[in-house]
Amino acid sequence: MKAIALVDGEHAPAVVRAALDELPYEWVGALLVGGSEKLRGAPDFGVPLLDGFGDAEVVVDLSDDPVLDQAERLRWAARALAAGLPYVGADFRFDPPRLEAWGRPPLSIAVIGTGKRVGKTTVAGHVARVLARDLRVVVVAMGRGGPREPELVEAAPTLDDLLALSRSGRHAASDHLETAALYGVPTIGCRRAGGGLAGQVFVSNLLDGARVAADLNPEVVVFDSSGTAIPPVEVDRRLLVVGPGADLEAGFDLYRRLIADLVVCVGCERPDAFPARTRLRALEPLTGRVAVFTAGDAQLDGIAATIVHVSRNLGNRTALTDELARLDADTYLVELKGAAIDLVAEHALAHGRRVVLAANDVVAPELDRAVLALAPVTA
Repeated sequence: MKAIALVDGEHAPAVVRAALDELPYEWVGALLVGGSEKLRGAPDFGVPLLDGFGDAEVVVDLSDDPVLDQAERLRWAARALAAGLPYVGADFRFDPPRLEAWGRPPLSIAVIGTGKRVGKTTVAGHVARVLARDLRVVVVAMGRGGPREPELVEAAPTLDDLLALSRSGRHAASDHLETAALYGVPTIGCRRAGGGLAGQVFVSNLLDGARVAADLNPEVVVFDSSGTAIPPVEVDRRLLVVGPGADLEAGFDLYRRLIADLVVCVGCERPDAFPARTRLRALEPLTGRVAVFTAGDAQLDGIAATIVHVSRNLGNRTALTDELARLDADTYLVELKGAAIDLVAEHALAHGRRVVLAANDVVAPELDRAVLALAPVTA
């Protein structure tokens, strides 16, 4: 394979030359990544010194600490993977996630994230709704609780529908059900298991779900990813959703930034990114004393009601069970996440309380214009 070597000045050039001769690669050049202790003038490593990866097919790290410590090596790994190249060292190897062809339509967008509950599904739904004003849009969602076979949901499920699914043993707050219920576009639910540092999944039926989407003849397919996993299919554009704790200059968060066309920061601000917040909205009028159940930091300023309790524990069943045991409210306003149906809704109905589903709206000035700019098919 054609390779480029990362070399440093802590190694004597003669040692590097001998190593390059011994290793089984066709060297296109080397990148000098730092260090000067063993350099006498302009170094001769026996190959051209480059300032980029050139036409290499693999990046081989011949450097070492202290020039490249663990943090710096992860940054180089991010750069290599973003260029579609494996990154190889003496005892490690990172490969770019495998992306499968699937007969994609004029535009496909993957909404990826730096972690769980950073707002990916909310942003993916918002992107779908914006593009659906003028285009035929289908959403494909990949979740850890998704169905065994790709599931197309064309009509918004009701609370009774979700309860029936939950009672049958299904996860009734899966992302595709949330999107179908709240955003008014056809949605296909898929599943995945496991996730690598660069977002590769171990097992997923998303490729099958993408092909189901293509058969619907849409103009746009929006992929809603899962955690830090990346949909394992080829796409035209990627939108990265970032939470407050991410470091976009480090490790594999850097990788995700490098492969993204847009960055949206939910609950935080960063250079070259669209700041956004999420605001909870009731899908029906609220009455009496209201208890709010959400999984994140959505703002409640749009809720016109007497709020007597706010829980952000939809992802923490133990804490949620304790809260429900002490709760006295007339209406439960529930975001469709985590234990929303099998625990909160079931508790409400068992105690004669009313359940209202909540949408999460994205508030992000200028984001809609940027999303439309990703879609040349709208021109």
